[in-house]
Amino acid sequence: MISIEKTGHLITVAIIGEFTLDDFKQFEDQVLYEFHFNGEANLLLDWRDMVSYTVDVAWEEIKFMREHGSQINRVAVVTDNQWQIWSLWVSNLFTDAEVVVFSDYDEAKAWVMA
Repeated sequence: MISIEKTGHLITVAIIGEFTLDDFKQFEDQVLYEFHFNGEANLLLDWRDMVSYTVDVAWEEIKFMREHGSQINRVAVVTDNQWQIWSLWVSNLFTDAEVVVFSDYDEAKAWVMA
C-alpha cells in the first residue's frame, strides 16, 4: 500500500507492506504531475514499514530514474534495511539528485526541506 502527500515541492511517499507495480504507477503519476507544473521535486521516501517490493517495481524505478532523475533535487529515504539501502545505491547511478538515507523521519524531513 502507498500513501502520497504533497507539500510545496516536496512529495512524501510512505510504503506499507509490499511495494507493487500499481503503487509505483501512483507514485510516478504524482511525480510527473509535479514535474509538469514545477519542473522539479524533492522526495521523502518512508520505507520503514515496507516489507518487500516486486521485481517489476525495481525495473520501473530504474527506467523512471534514467528518464527523469535530473528533475529530482533531493531524496531523503527513511529506512534501516540494508537491502533497501543497497537498491538506493543502484538507483542513485541514474540520477543527479542528492540521495541521503536516514533512520530518523524528522531528520530526513528537515534535510529534504532545507
